Amino acid sequence: MLRNLLYNEDCIEGARRHIKDGTVDLIITDPPYGINADTFEKHYNRKASNVIDGYVEIPKEKYEEFSDNWIREAERILRPGGSIYIVSGYTNLHHVMGALSNTKLKMVNHIIWKYNFGVHTTRKYVSSHYHILYLIKPGGKVTFNTFCRYGENERDDSGGSLNYRDREDVWIINKEYKPNQKKNRNELPTSLLIKMIQYSSNEGDLVCDLFLGGFSTARVAIGLRRKVTGFEINQKIFRNGMATFEKVIPGHLFDKIRIPDKSNFVRRGKPWTQEEKQKVNIRYANLRSTGKNRKESIDSLSSEFGRGRFSISKILKSEKDSLPVRIHNKREFT
Repeated sequence: MLRNLLYNEDCIEGARRHIKDGTVDLIITDPPYGINADTFEKHYNRKASNVIDGYVEIPKEKYEEFSDNWIREAERILRPGGSIYIVSGYTNLHHVMGALSNTKLKMVNHIIWKYNFGVHTTRKYVSSHYHILYLIKPGGKVTFNTFCRYGENERDDSGGSLNYRDREDVWIINKEYKPNQKKNRNELPTSLLIKMIQYSSNEGDLVCDLFLGGFSTARVAIGLRRKVTGFEINQKIFRNGMATFEKVIPGHLFDKIRIPDKSNFVRRGKPWTQEEKQKVNIRYANLRSTGKNRKESIDSLSSEFGRGRFSISKILKSEKDSLPVRIHNKREFT
């Protein structure tokens, strides 16, 4: 069944033939960069014999049209509320952005992925990052699992929020070294894919990669018990990818991912009663009267009431805003 969802075809024509409108929950894709891929081995100090040949590059003069065509297909197959992550270098980023502007997809974040080594240069700054554009398709419920990796109250050694840091829009994630292994010219690391898939999909969701390449997206999706579909035009790369993909055990990555601490939030997601709101505000006033600052007081309330800090803060603000304001008559001041 899974084999029938992965196609050795051009993604534009293949998507039109095989994928219905609005059926994909999440797209993660790393399209050709249009920068003469034959120089990759020189820049990244790779052993060329380990890289599968036949990489299909897009000529510079055709990159704008190519971007328009595949991005329109991505918009069509994505469900309302679905998410898409596009990994891009800077050379043709303007074409990708231009193609996106012709769709109804909504930009949520422009993420910078900083990795551990860059293109070797001597006469300019070293390029050691890629761009990741995160967009959603309006019209439906968006999946964003805010606390799927770190609990709201989890802190680092300096007291900073681990959840906040993990959701900043600069990601420092190393590329993977695969010495003496057959590989595609450019493969996304497992930890990067896990992060996107965890935040923007749930078990059983359909994840699509329009440019399968080394099948890394497909393998990670199955490892997290998602369904997959996708396309790869290169026959050699497709055969190699399928050989690795068929060995993946569904769900095996759950043994490797971090489990967030949610033990304190026994009432998360439950509606607030008016009585509970009043208790929160009374308790907050008592805590502040003992000398605790706002942050310390909210942390205490979070533990006491089994709610997240954001939820507590929202209640305190809403209750403050709803306090009646007395309108004085002018005669009271005469």
